[in-house]
Amino acid sequence: MHLKFSGRKIPLPGSPLIRVMLGILLVIGGILGFLPVLGFWMIPLGMLVLSIDLPFVRRIRRQLEVRVLRWWRARKTSEG
Repeated sequence: MHLKFSGRKIPLPGSPLIRVMLGILLVIGGILGFLPVLGFWMIPLGMLVLSIDLPFVRRIRRQLEVRVLRWWRARKTSEG
């Protein structure tokens, strides 16, 4: 299984249990982003990984994606 992000394919574990654990660890690590090595960038990555196996996370990700795209398009039309 691969995760497509920014035109790149990121390999993920085949087991759903391992993917969910990886996603949860990334989110927890992101919450502790004020510590060295860990960062807030881990939260969206963890949500992407979780959205593969958890429908309610997938729904939240899709709604956020639609909002961001609408904002982006509105911004582009107002600049032009």
